[in-house]
Amino acid sequence: MCSHRLANHPPGPFVPPSCPISRRRPPPRPGVVLSIRVTEAAVLVDLRDAPLSVDEVIAALRDPACGGLTLFVGIVRDHDGGHEVRSLDYSAHPTAAARLGQVCGAVAARHPGVRLAAVHRVGDLVVGDLAVVVGAASAHRAAAFAAARDLIDTLKAEVPIWKHQVFTDGATEWVGLP
Repeated sequence: MCSHRLANHPPGPFVPPSCPISRRRPPPRPGVVLSIRVTEAAVLVDLRDAPLSVDEVIAALRDPACGGLTLFVGIVRDHDGGHEVRSLDYSAHPTAAARLGQVCGAVAARHPGVRLAAVHRVGDLVVGDLAVVVGAASAHRAAAFAAARDLIDTLKAEVPIWKHQVFTDGATEWVGLP
């Protein structure tokens, strides 16, 4: 499922060109996160301005054919570059949801038979909040580990999401800008 905060788009449903969607789905209400299916392999793909759930990702990935399931959970830490972190604000480019869907599709193509999930938080976060949860499930653990690592590494490199760090001394820093 792809999703995006509708405030970044003109009225009407956001439909990334790479994602199939049923045209029978009613249009979303303003302020509601829109989720759509990307592929059968990418079972959950989402950008959210609400807390993330590891349990939701595990539930989405579970399948009777999968004996291995692995996750990467990115958590806001209390330091970076020798500074104490107070908070982060994640911002996403309007194309980030579509790009995340494309990344999941590309990773799925490189790892046939693996189920994938990627959920990234946007908005204000504090130390201890979950920032990103990615996971992979497969018949065997080696394939799940490889796909999960590929997914988080590709997401970090290619999806236009930036963080604005606020430090306890009042300094700030943008990370991930092109």
